[in-house]
Amino acid sequence: MNELTGIGSASTRLSESDIARVVAATLDGWDVDGRRVLVLVPDRTRTCPLATVFAAVHRALAPRVAGLDVMIALGTHAPLAEDDIRAHLGLGDAAHHERAFPTVAIHNHEWRRAGALVEVGTLTRAEVEVWSGGRLSLDVPVHVHRMAAAADRVLILGPVFPHEVAGYSGGNKYLFPGVSGQRIIDFFHWLGALITNREVIGVPHTPVRAVLDRCAAMLRADRRALCMVVRPGDGSLAGLFGGAAEAAWESAVGLSAQLHVRFCERPFHTVLSQCPAMYPDIWTAGKGVYKLEPVVADGGEIVLLAPHVTRVSAVHGHVLERIGYHVRDYFLAQWDRFRDEPWGVLAHSTHVRGDGTYRDGVERPRIRVTLATGIPAELCARIGLGHRDPASIRVAEFAEREPEGVLYVPRAGEVLHRLQAARGGAPRGNP
Repeated sequence: MNELTGIGSASTRLSESDIARVVAATLDGWDVDGRRVLVLVPDRTRTCPLATVFAAVHRALAPRVAGLDVMIALGTHAPLAEDDIRAHLGLGDAAHHERAFPTVAIHNHEWRRAGALVEVGTLTRAEVEVWSGGRLSLDVPVHVHRMAAAADRVLILGPVFPHEVAGYSGGNKYLFPGVSGQRIIDFFHWLGALITNREVIGVPHTPVRAVLDRCAAMLRADRRALCMVVRPGDGSLAGLFGGAAEAAWESAVGLSAQLHVRFCERPFHTVLSQCPAMYPDIWTAGKGVYKLEPVVADGGEIVLLAPHVTRVSAVHGHVLERIGYHVRDYFLAQWDRFRDEPWGVLAHSTHVRGDGTYRDGVERPRIRVTLATGIPAELCARIGLGHRDPASIRVAEFAEREPEGVLYVPRAGEVLHRLQAARGGAPRGNP
């Protein structure tokens, strides 16, 4: 089955029967009879009706396959408890799972356990030099979860949004970094950081996407995807596209670009970015900065409002509390000091801190980033970010003031804001 199928437009709201039709059209001709299929799905930091789509997938495949192995494509996020995975997929409690979904096995990606990974190839020094524009020169071994390496059928289920590292999420990103090893994850996150968030985010074809596709091609599996495009605000589907992983992703990107990118006429000096509870720490809530940095004026401020966030990162906090948040050039100017830190963590640091310079020992970030969270003021100061008591913020004081240069985004993290001047490839930043 090589054909692309799908439904979607900016005005569409898909019904369950629409979803079932796309799923059936995508999977009916796929050679899976008697095989186990590895299904890759997001964790809970992505908005999408996963349970509805998975139910349709299960109806289409369960009578035909030997079993479905569903793996949470964590990347380097924290694992989910089994009950949370069942709820995420709509499997019910353990007893209902066993009764109604007996051939469905659930797994977390074990990115930290060396025995769970296998090497499937190498990115050569020559390839890396091309992708990085000469900024990096090294061979990079590619490791992926053993189940992905051994699978001969992989189905990717997930949404597509603008993304700070890859340009757009989804597609092969569910393999790399979704179920891959830390070294390849660190490499392409740092590659994205070198290019910078503002130059990558919302761009469909980036050097990082080229890396992801190259890594995916190292696998033996026949890869299919059902790529969702979620309507902002209500979480329903505006589009669902199925077929070969790259083709389905490409179609979803076209619709995501219509729904998940807002163009603004001028930059804002103050942005209040309110993050939903699905982002439990700054590692994930940083998306409330990434998606808004492009419309902040030089010297302006993003206030990240997330009272529920009480820690920097559930997984990487010990590193971030040691190195802090800095602009890219801070690390590059002191590379001998930082080169042995996890490059993916360095990348996150620069993405949250934003663009800036580091000259003669002085760091000058382009914008200010202030945390209005449950993280104490002392820790904010230690990691190089501002602090504001979330209880002191009155949302009404920020709302409906765009003509004054104040922007309020009530559910930040998925809709990219860019300046009108950036439309059509013009330079980003202040006009």
